[in-house]
Amino acid sequence: MTRRQLWQRFIAHLDRPLLLGIALLLLTSLLVLYSADNASWGQPLRQMLNIVVALTCMWLIANLPLHYLMRTAVPIYVLGMVLLVGVALFGEISHGARRWLNLGVMNLQPSELMKIGVPLMMAWYFEKHEATLTLKNYFIASLLLIMPIALIARQPDLGTSLLILASGFYVLFLAGLSWRVMGVLLVAAIASAPVMWSMLHEYQRHRILMLFDPSQDALGNGYHTIQATIAVGSGGILGKGYLNGTQTHLDFLPERTTDFIFAVYSEEFGLLGSLMLLALYSFVIWRGFVITGNASTYFTRLMAGSITLTFATYAFVNLSMVSGILPVVGVPLPLISYGGTSMLTLLLGFGMLMSIETHKKLVKT
Repeated sequence: MTRRQLWQRFIAHLDRPLLLGIALLLLTSLLVLYSADNASWGQPLRQMLNIVVALTCMWLIANLPLHYLMRTAVPIYVLGMVLLVGVALFGEISHGARRWLNLGVMNLQPSELMKIGVPLMMAWYFEKHEATLTLKNYFIASLLLIMPIALIARQPDLGTSLLILASGFYVLFLAGLSWRVMGVLLVAAIASAPVMWSMLHEYQRHRILMLFDPSQDALGNGYHTIQATIAVGSGGILGKGYLNGTQTHLDFLPERTTDFIFAVYSEEFGLLGSLMLLALYSFVIWRGFVITGNASTYFTRLMAGSITLTFATYAFVNLSMVSGILPVVGVPLPLISYGGTSMLTLLLGFGMLMSIETHKKLVKT
């Protein structure tokens, strides 16, 4: 077998347009992290390691036919639920939250596993009942969604629980949940808002209130929003130039390598650069919808649609949070922010998209 044949076999199950969009976002991540880390190679090099590990896992999933993946839906979901219960009982407390489980050799955050496990389980359930879907099936699927969300919200981790809620809702929507039922759920959610408000932690209520007037606590809960909006606005049309962001390099901007990395990017590359980044995200999302439309089975359509819409939600929430449109909820900018766990979860999802595109015929189990 020649080198060309080996290479063609290696990339046979990688979707080229999607891979191109992902690669450009990852390259952007390294460039911005270098600036955000004060022109140091510390975090960029660690991010490169995260990227290598995540891309390797993406390649493995892309080469895995989806009927094998279907068989893992129940074990992954059950394992995730067991780990979440373990966190509630034995998890380590850090910064007032109990989110991590100490396994001796590593600390594990089970909520990240459920970002894939919940939509996978729900898509598997709907695939099994595709021919006879009733309101009862939607109710059971909703329970599969609510149980892990309740455990994650209790940690507390509002950002992750909302993202998992979104991914599960997308599966329900794509599975054909009627508009009438969604309307009833929306009215119920609005009516229960006072109760939900009373259940929020004090710091969560402060974050929401800071959205309307961050200046009332400019050095406390409103500090992140104020400094981020200053950085975004000061970039102007063309930006201040690479490595020249004053909010970043004078240490005014908090969490600049993680949740607020878009403020670093926007300050240095301006409105034009931000529009280019939005175009890049739009390209990846568009390709995800193309794969969803080409999916050959009910299960693959639900999974592809949920993965694509969840990725879009990640980007929208972070960009809105940094721009002062949404409250600070601790959601990283997908494929740009520093972090291994989030990177791995996202690229596992993209590996599933590639498998859906390149394995057209799914063997039903």
